[in-house]
Order: sequence, then C-alpha cells, then structure tokens
Amino acid sequence: MKYKQTLLFSMLFLVGSHNYAQAALPPTLITNSPNLSVNNNSAATKETNQSVAAALPAAESDLPPPFGSNLFIGGYDSTSAANINADYRIATGDKLAIWIWGAVNVNEVVVVDAQGNIFIPEVGPINVLGTRAGDITKLVERRVSQVYTQDVKTYVNVLTATPVSVFVTGPVLRPGQYAGVSSDSLLAYLKRAGGIDSERGSYRHITIKRKNKIIANYDLYDFLLNGNLKQFQFKDGDTVVVAQQGTTVIVEGGARNPFRFEFSNKKADGNELIKYSRPLAKVSHVGVMGNRKTGPFSVYLPYSSFSNVTLADGDRVMFKDDLHAQTMNLRLQGEYLGPSFYTVEKGTRLYDFLNYIAINPQESNYQSIYIQRKSVAEKQKAMLDQSLDRLERSIYTTPASSDGEAVIRAKEAALVSEFVQRARQIKPEGKVIISDAGQLANVRLEQGDIIVIPKRSDLINVGGEVLMPQAVVYNKRATLNDYVAWAGGFSERGDEKRIAVIHANGMVSFNSGSKLQPGDQVLVMPHIDTKNMQLVKDMTQIVYQIAVAANVVL
Repeated sequence: MKYKQTLLFSMLFLVGSHNYAQAALPPTLITNSPNLSVNNNSAATKETNQSVAAALPAAESDLPPPFGSNLFIGGYDSTSAANINADYRIATGDKLAIWIWGAVNVNEVVVVDAQGNIFIPEVGPINVLGTRAGDITKLVERRVSQVYTQDVKTYVNVLTATPVSVFVTGPVLRPGQYAGVSSDSLLAYLKRAGGIDSERGSYRHITIKRKNKIIANYDLYDFLLNGNLKQFQFKDGDTVVVAQQGTTVIVEGGARNPFRFEFSNKKADGNELIKYSRPLAKVSHVGVMGNRKTGPFSVYLPYSSFSNVTLADGDRVMFKDDLHAQTMNLRLQGEYLGPSFYTVEKGTRLYDFLNYIAINPQESNYQSIYIQRKSVAEKQKAMLDQSLDRLERSIYTTPASSDGEAVIRAKEAALVSEFVQRARQIKPEGKVIISDAGQLANVRLEQGDIIVIPKRSDLINVGGEVLMPQAVVYNKRATLNDYVAWAGGFSERGDEKRIAVIHANGMVSFNSGSKLQPGDQVLVMPHIDTKNMQLVKDMTQIVYQIAVAANVVL
C-alpha cells in the first residue's frame, strides 16, 4: 500500500486533505653498579618520594599542579651493559671485546686506560677515547689493516660502560649523589633524586655543570610538548642543578591543560599560554586576575584579544564560554517520516517546528502529541523524593502505646522502607500535556525536548493490579470494568475504586467514567491497608505520583 505524506501542523487543521508536501527543516632507587637494573617503580621508592613531598610545605593549597608534575611518575630503567646505544662515547675504564680472525686470530677483552687507549698485540695502542660506540669497529679495523693487510676481519663490541657518580641538587625531592652510567639521560638522574619539587623547582631552567662551568642547559617543556631531549654524556663528578621556579601563571578552567605553567622569561604573552594550555574550542572570553606594582589587576576580554595581553607572575587565567547558544537541539519519537534529531533557533514554538515534520496520517496519532521535558522530569523526581521523605518520617516517628504495637510498627517500617527504596528508583518521564480534544497548545520549546507523536493503535493496554496484564482490542461500548475483566479481573491487591487511565496524549485521569480511546492504557492501583491514617494519605499520594509521572505502579 502506498501511503501519502502530510505536514503534521497542516493536518491538525486540514483533516482529510490529500495535497501534502514534505519540507526540510532549515537550518628511584640508588645503584652502585651500572649492570644492575634500577626499579624506579618500586613500592619503597614511591612511598619514600610521597613522604618527602608531604614533609615539604606548600605555598598555597588550592593551586593546580604544575605542568609536567607527572613526568617523574613513570618508570626510568637505568642503562645496562646490554643496551649501550650507538651514540655512546667511549670513556676511560670501558671494557671492549675484540675479535680478529683470518690470517691472525685474536679474542681479547680490553680496558680503555687512563690515556684513552686500548692495546692489541702486534698492533699496539689505539686511542678510542670519545669515539662513538657505533664507530668503534671501523676505527679498530682501520688500525689493524695497517698491520695485517690481507685476509683479516675485525669486530669490536662495547661490553660495559664506566660507572659515573653524578650530583643532583636544587629543588628536587632528594638532593644527593647518584650512581649510573655516562649514557643515562638527564631524566634518569632526576628520577633517582625523586624528581623536581613541583612547588619550588623549575622545569624550564636545568643546567649541568662540570668543574664549576655550565656545559649544558635543558628546558623540559621542549620534551613535554615536542618530545625533544638532547643526548648528553655524563662524566664522573658532573652536577645537575635545578633552578628555582620562575614566573608562573595559573590556568583555572576552560582549557584541556588546566595547570600551573612556568615561563622561561619574567613576562609572557597570552599567545604563549594558549600554546601550553590549549583552550577548549567553545571559549569566547578570557578573565585575567593578578597583581601589578599599582595594585590588584583584573581584566575580562574577548578571546581574540587575549594573545597580546602581557602576563605576570602569579596571574590566574580562566577561559570562559560566555556566549549563550542561539540554537537548541530537539528530538522526535514515535510515528513520523524523516530524521529524528533537529537543530532549531532558540525561541522556536511547537507550531513552527511541526510545520517541517512529515507524517503518514493513517499511522500517526497526530492529535495526541505530547512533549517529554528534562526540567519537568527533574521537578517530578524532586516532588516524589519529598513525598518519600515525608512517608519515612511518618512511619519512624509514630509512637507505639504497647510492646505489641511496637512490634507491628517495626514490621510496617521494614515494609515501608522496601517500598521507599523501590520508589526512589522510578524515573519520571517529564511529560508535558499539550493536546486537548485534538487541539495543540503552541508552547515554547526548550533545549533537549523530545516531541512524541504516538502511533495509531486499536488496542487498550491493561496493567497494574490485574491477574493477566495484556492488550485488549478497543471496543467503543466497553467500560473500564469490562477491560479489567478481560485482563482476568482484579488481583488480591487491586483497588476497584482506583483505576488510572493514561491517554495517548499523556493525560492521566482517575475518573471511573472516563471515556476510553484507542491507544489508552488502564492501570489498576494497589489497595493500601494500614492502621495509620496519615500513612494511607502519604502512600496514596506517592502511588498517584508514580502513575502520573512514569506510567507504572508499585
């Protein structure tokens, strides 16, 4: 069968018309041997670092952590003899394994002496000091070939690196002297010292000194942001110095990185902070608070103007989404043609929206439209919770005149508590009744509204306190009691005087003379039997609330 389509709003007033159009809606552990693996994730090390950090005072308790404060949470394994990298520079004391075969056979393990030489019989001394581990074979092979010119092959392997002792000082958790190998990274030595003190230490200014002269500078932001960490070969007696924390600016919200950022200079501009903090796409304004020589400083400006703002030490920056959305999202449910989600202008009313919804009039009950609204559901839930609180107070505060009555009250309290617990799990639907006798109220729509267009039905659903809840074919001559009888009649807990009729448009009535329509639902309420009259009132109210708000009974 080929169905005809219609615009829903037009059908509300032009029933019977067949000329319809469909439109689209507009729009750390210290090791003394380099051969030992350092387990920096041990429980003992973590506990030590945490206890040291807790013993140090904090400038302010409400400050966010510095950017990079999690850098030393990860594991740092020390370099072992088996994994010396190709860029390692040969140092005094290193052990090399040398194999020479062919016209002559040599299998020796040699040690680099104080002059940086190794000695091979018949070849003599070879200076290897400072040579890359990846180039050592070529160097030795070239010298060997000067003595043995034919049929000789050479291979050299670095067995062990010379242990070094490095001092770590400045604002770190555990300043001191730490053992490692010369190819260990700066981060490995900082990790052994417990990491940088996040309250006082600088992540931007770290120097390495040798004989009281600075030979290397590090900025860990380059590593944190870009993964760049230049290679450095330590020597025995080198000192790692962490500087005092420099100018910091606090980002309090509206960014993917809400941290305390340190700047390499005393002042910085907003553009640099944007690069570090990565504000969210929805940000429209920026608030800056701090102090200047003239006194307290505060400014609130558009995000586009923030990049040129000069920031100072201690400034607090908050990125804000301060533009109210001029559109809202709506959803359709039920029987309709077309998509389910729509974006409309703020302030749109129901008629404006329905003008663009196509339906099949033979399938859609367009005269019984209703809305499910989140704000209404929240109010219904709040009212239900208030009634449940009142019910609990009444059962627990009712006095008992005798021991026997006290036992009864205790049992009643247990039953009521179970009822309350189940009732609190009910989630109201938040129905907004907008139709009456086929006429719709042109209500203002809200963000997140669900417009429900019921499907036409020839059935009456009967549930609640009946013996056999089921769907019965609509009979215009049948009464409420007839439908209850067709569902097996009332259960033992059914109340003949309390029958709720939930109409297709969402309206609920408790009138026994209510005229039923196809698609309606019949709910038989439970009979509440108790000696406490106040309790009867409260429980009845709750049962009615649940029936109206969620179309169910407990």
